Amino acid sequence: MKVLFIGGTGNISSSVSHLSTQKGIDLYHLNRGKRPSIEGVKDIIADIRNIEQTKKALAFHKWDVVVNWIAFTPEDVSRDLELFEGKVGQYIFISSASVYQKPPLNAIITESTPLKNPYWQYSRDKIACEDLLTNRYRERDFPMTIVRPSHTYNTVIPVTLGGWEEYTVVDRIRKGLPIVVQGDGTSLWTETHADDFAKGFVGLLGNQHAIGEAFHITSDEVLSWNQIYQSLAHAAGCEAKIVHISSQAICDYADKHNFPSETGNLLGDKSHCAIFDNSKIKRFVPDYLATIPFSVGIKRTLDWFEADPSRMIVKEETNRFLEELINKYGN
Repeated sequence: MKVLFIGGTGNISSSVSHLSTQKGIDLYHLNRGKRPSIEGVKDIIADIRNIEQTKKALAFHKWDVVVNWIAFTPEDVSRDLELFEGKVGQYIFISSASVYQKPPLNAIITESTPLKNPYWQYSRDKIACEDLLTNRYRERDFPMTIVRPSHTYNTVIPVTLGGWEEYTVVDRIRKGLPIVVQGDGTSLWTETHADDFAKGFVGLLGNQHAIGEAFHITSDEVLSWNQIYQSLAHAAGCEAKIVHISSQAICDYADKHNFPSETGNLLGDKSHCAIFDNSKIKRFVPDYLATIPFSVGIKRTLDWFEADPSRMIVKEETNRFLEELINKYGN
């Protein structure tokens, strides 16, 4: 099976790339060559945003599967349709579980949960991409599949404030400084390690039964946000000094004091419970099972950050934001 990943070296896609090559898939990456190559992957150097350059780079290829890991807007998807329609057996669009209805009306999220997010433009753009692909599938049989990851981590720290690609939250924990958790920390959330996600995802590659379908792929482990931050602190060898502040207060303070907006991140996503019914992916990929608990996975993530001090980015702007929040709302 000949597969093209647009991107392929990111937080989620690296794990999928590694597993794909282990499974014997003939895998190519199309990217700008800014990150190290992955063993077993053939690289095609081009900028997907330059459609003429990309057409030349791909001129002599036809693909069983194309996966775009870095499409965010309908314009991105329209470009892919121009490039690949009639030249691919399956096109997989990476959407986001943040497209699901906010605030949710049902406790358990399935693939039929309505798509509606009035708080986050990122999510609305992903919904628009899904709509475009669904229409092309209905009208012209374009062989699309949609996958909606939810807070999938490996080389990122999956917390709300002070994490992701920065190390600030861990630095604060290790220094005994307080950290902020939204709400009272009891809302329920799902963290999925990228190596687990990859098991379900690779099972969809070339899976003709998945054409025209949408899937989320998550762990079945459900944790409160308090437990998530406590697990992070435990992995760092410390105790978490948690200060609870309402999501609305965090968003309002950021907007009023010229900090990066938290509205999409919180009101459009992490203020609400996210518990997923994974029966659909398990039906299409019967051997899918997430086996990495967060307590184990987050330790691997910290080990990755700490293996290279250049990854341990501490942002003073984040520290200042957290300190101001705590001073204003922390009593």
